[in-house]
Amino acid sequence: MRNKAGTVCMVLGAALVLAALSLFLFNQREDRQAGEAAGNILCQIVEEIEQPESTDIAQEPSYPDPYDTEMTVTEIDGYGYVGYLSIPAIDIELPVMSQWDYERLKIAPCRYTGSTKADNLVIAGHNYTRHFGQLKELAEGDKVLFTDMDGTVWVYEVVVVEVLAPTAVKDMTASGYDLTLFTCTYGGASRVTVRCDRAEEETCVD
Repeated sequence: MRNKAGTVCMVLGAALVLAALSLFLFNQREDRQAGEAAGNILCQIVEEIEQPESTDIAQEPSYPDPYDTEMTVTEIDGYGYVGYLSIPAIDIELPVMSQWDYERLKIAPCRYTGSTKADNLVIAGHNYTRHFGQLKELAEGDKVLFTDMDGTVWVYEVVVVEVLAPTAVKDMTASGYDLTLFTCTYGGASRVTVRCDRAEEETCVD
């Protein structure tokens, strides 16, 4: 009887190990696919910003209206994008979608709420290694750059990195910081949250 129980435990243990390995491999594949998808979109966004659609009529340079807080949205592969994010300290450059849902988050980080022009932009991203998985490594003073679809580069500095509960929606969206980045911890128990303020005046890409 004891031998039979031991055999059952061994079988169950092996099944659990196999299930854990399968989950790990699935997560690794999903992480890799997310990184590749974001990289492909980033190339298209940079090209769109640097080489805007040409016209036959010469026009004066266009600058963002300071009284209009709506961000310019460009559609690529059926999804809207508002620009791309660069964080040198953790060596990532990622496109940012104009709207968020769980399916979009599998492709790229998404605007959760707010706008660069209103100094209240909040960006959500999955904790994939190639997306926002390294946010917790940022420190006060690290630079964060956001290039919008008008070619304006918004420069920020990290002020604080904190952990919030999933229910702290108001704390996330009405924080008073110019830029907030956040991602779930593994298991979704909390949110790694990076608060940033603008470091200097924005510049325009030539």
